[in-house]
Amino acid sequence: MVTISPYVSNLFIYPIKSLDRVSLEQASLLKQGALKGDREFAMFDASGHFVNGKRNSQVHRLRTQFDLVTHTVTLWVDESEDRQTFNLETSQTVFEAWLSHYFGFSVSIKRNLETGFPDDLASPGPTLISTATLEAIASWYPNLDVEEIRLRFRANIEIAGVPAFWEDHLFTTPEATVNFQIGEVTFMGVNPCQRCVVVTRNSQTGEAYPQFQKTFIAKRQDTLPAWAERSRFNHFYRLAVNTRSSALEEGKVISVGDPVHLI
Repeated sequence: MVTISPYVSNLFIYPIKSLDRVSLEQASLLKQGALKGDREFAMFDASGHFVNGKRNSQVHRLRTQFDLVTHTVTLWVDESEDRQTFNLETSQTVFEAWLSHYFGFSVSIKRNLETGFPDDLASPGPTLISTATLEAIASWYPNLDVEEIRLRFRANIEIAGVPAFWEDHLFTTPEATVNFQIGEVTFMGVNPCQRCVVVTRNSQTGEAYPQFQKTFIAKRQDTLPAWAERSRFNHFYRLAVNTRSSALEEGKVISVGDPVHLI
């Protein structure tokens, strides 16, 4: 019998929803369950809709570097040497003007310090996946490496020391959740995350990978582990786990290296 020792190998937040990540050594929880700083800002069009990769493939070509201490973001278009730096607290109007020029329509930036802007409002906690899962998926696609798969699926917490799809232990039937602990924080695993068109595209250019979704669905079904709750797969275009936590976890910290325990 193979002994597994799950632990956190990577922590990521995405300060501006749909844009690039920041790698952290530790992160604290907000009252609603999100990691502090994750999707804290988001881009919106004049109709109040998100400007994201689902709606606009131009998003993929934007590169960003964040300084979380000074609240600044340096922004450029992929492969361009023209870089602009904006303070997210004091230069918002100028930043919005730059984005509006890039996209060709009016873009505004909004901020939410309480919950961020999660995709799943019912489960606003960090998404979780294992390193072995990313490696398995990369093996399904010639010319895609593990880092590119990681960039496409954009999970917050990555778990090492486990086999592929181990995270499918962390959800059960729709009426229940699976409690698990990372360091001092207790999470509830809710459901396997439904994926969108974003993962079918090159993370840096937006170019579509031929038959990505069709291949993914077939392989995911073929490799679904025995421990996965099959009733949660009304389709197989699902990967990673959505989570939530109670307000009692607010302010608690998880760190790279923390062990992961099922409760």
